[in-house]
Amino acid sequence: MVIGNKAVTGKFNLNDLPGSAGRMDIMCRCIASALFLSHDVRRDVEVYLLLLGPPDPPKAVRVVGGEVKYMAPDERNIGGILSKALTVKVDKSWRESTPGVYVARKTLEELLDDLVKKYEVYYLREDGMDIREVELGENSLFILGDHIGVREDMEAIIEEKCKGIVSIPTRKLQADHCIVIAHYELDRREREGV
Repeated sequence: MVIGNKAVTGKFNLNDLPGSAGRMDIMCRCIASALFLSHDVRRDVEVYLLLLGPPDPPKAVRVVGGEVKYMAPDERNIGGILSKALTVKVDKSWRESTPGVYVARKTLEELLDDLVKKYEVYYLREDGMDIREVELGENSLFILGDHIGVREDMEAIIEEKCKGIVSIPTRKLQADHCIVIAHYELDRREREGV
């Protein structure tokens, strides 16, 4: 799950993903990093975005790898699909906008309450325990912030509901790079039977 602090919650201009769309470019890159392999899609992956920007926050977007169609790994294509999803009239229930892409009105706490029933939720933060030293379950989900990070009030909610705080102990990395490394760690463990 990626928290988009300024990511817009309505239709946006595909020609200005980093600017007027509230850094929607980051959200698009995170989806691409989480879902796409070389000439394939990770069908066992779901990506969650929590969008908190104007005009109608909060909105949650869920992208299901095993169901998604018409999505390519480039920012503009993913941005177009997200823009369409954000025009759907929403309530607390997930509504499908295009195959495999769902949108709902959920706060962080509501979204986490749903996710902890389905996943082992970890908060990915620089001061956490080294990801290589943590015994991750088969059904792990990581929470990351965008370029701004995660607000203190949200951190308190995450820390209360997550299983642990883990880190990728290198230099400061972009969210989409962290996703690729987390996948590498999970793939490596699966391959080695760890």
